[in-house]
Amino acid sequence: MARYRVEQVGPDRVPVVFDLVDALLAELGEEGDETGVLDRRELLRRWGDDPGRHVALVAWTEDGTAAGVATVAEAFAFYAQGWYGIVNEMYVRPEHRGSGVGKLLLDAVKDLARESRWRRVDVTAPESARWERTRRFYEREGFAFTGPKLKWRP
Repeated sequence: MARYRVEQVGPDRVPVVFDLVDALLAELGEEGDETGVLDRRELLRRWGDDPGRHVALVAWTEDGTAAGVATVAEAFAFYAQGWYGIVNEMYVRPEHRGSGVGKLLLDAVKDLARESRWRRVDVTAPESARWERTRRFYEREGFAFTGPKLKWRP
C-alpha cells in the first residue's frame, strides 16, 4: 500500500493545486460548469493578496506525485458561533481512491479546524445519485447532512 503525506501549500505551489482542481471540475462535468476555465493569473493574484483566508492541503505520494487536494476557506457566522471552515474543493485522483487519501485530507482539515478554534467545518457534496459514494464518505467521517446549498451571482 502506498504511503502518503499531507502538506499545506501556498501560492508558490499553485500549478499543482490548479491541476487538481481542474481535474475535479472536469469530473463534475455539468455540476462544475459555473467556473468555466480557471483564470489562473487572477486567482493567484487574489490568493497571494491574502493567503491566510484560504488554505490548500495537498496529499503527496512517496515519489512526490500529487494524489489529492482539499481547499478550505475561513468564514464567520453567528449561527456557526463565530469562525468556521468551509471545504470548497476536495479531490482525490481516481488511481488513489480507496487508499485513504481522502481520509488523510479530511483529517488535516479537522486538525486545521482545531488549531484555528473553528466551531464547525462545512462541505458541500453534489446531490445527484452519481455522487452517493462521496456523500457516504463525508458521513463516515462525521459530517451531517444539513440541506442543499443555494447560490447567487452578481
